[in-house]
Order: sequence, then structure tokens, then C-alpha cells
Amino acid sequence: MSYYDIDAILTDAEKVPCKFELDVPELGYLDNNPSQPLKAGTLVGLPLWLAEPLALTSRSTSSSEEDSRSFVSLDLPPSLSNEVMSALKADPRAVPLRDQSHNFYGLGTRMLEVFEEREICAILRRTFVTRAADIALHARKAGATEDMGVGTGEDFLRGLEEWERMLFRKAHEGTKGSKEWMEGIKKH
Repeated sequence: MSYYDIDAILTDAEKVPCKFELDVPELGYLDNNPSQPLKAGTLVGLPLWLAEPLALTSRSTSSSEEDSRSFVSLDLPPSLSNEVMSALKADPRAVPLRDQSHNFYGLGTRMLEVFEEREICAILRRTFVTRAADIALHARKAGATEDMGVGTGEDFLRGLEEWERMLFRKAHEGTKGSKEWMEGIKKH
């Protein structure tokens, strides 16, 4: 992805739950206490672009365990919770991923850079492959029309997150291009 990729920017703006590991003066407004310091143990949702470096950077270069802890500890966002993963394991097609996050796979990929969760990785891979087959089928059906089948598959498109929408557009354009090519061959 490039620096100017809007999907990457929106993915990095997703809020992730963080727990502060130390008191921070002048940041109480993050917890609706403007005149107080942000207390250690406070749970706050921070954008991923800010939470990741705070979680990966240690407070001190000393070797003691107390000083080498990070500023915040990260948790998985609600869109990657156990409930969502269980639903995806049961039937990946039944979960409207866009309701979880507009950039579900992008967020999952970014979180897997921080957490080593093999099970989540396997679930995301299986989900994408399973749903890609349905997306290709809908795109092929919509390829018969110029409007990408908006009138017929609007509910289907509404549940797709951004990577899936891009896949749908590419599959639709490929089907439409193949149809035009075949019609051109028949004329000659």
C-alpha cells in the first residue's frame, strides 16, 4: 500500500482498546476528567496509528522488568473479538463484515502485525477465501448488466467490507470485459 492509500489511512484510524500502564499528567480529558491526570489502568480507545507505537515502545532502556514495560497494553478490537471469530468459524457468509469494520481485513492484518494469533489468521484466511467465491459469483451475475447489479444485489454489497468491494469491482470489470471481447469476436 502506498502512503496515500485511503484504506490504509482509515484502517490506521480505527480505535483499539488500550490500558494505560502509568499515570499521565494532562491527559485526563481522554477519560472525561480534564483537570486530572490519566490514571494507570484506565481503558481508552486510541487510534491504531497511536496505540501501536505506545504499546511497542518501552518506557526505559534499563533492563529491569518494571521500567521496560510499555506505556499502554493493547487488546484486540471488538471486530476481532471471540464472538465475531466464533461466528466466522461457524459460517463466514453469515457475518456482515462491514458492520464490524469498514476495513475488516485491513484491521485484522494490522493487528496480526502486533499480536501473534495463529487462530485469528487462519479464520481470516478461511473467511476471505469462502466469501471470495460468493463475491465472484455475484460479480459474474452482475456482469450481465452495466450498473454492477446494484438493483438486484444491493443487500449483498452492503455487507461487504472494502477489500471485498474492491474484489467485487475487479471481478465485475473482468466479466464485463470478457463479455465485450466475446461480442467483438462474434462480429468479426
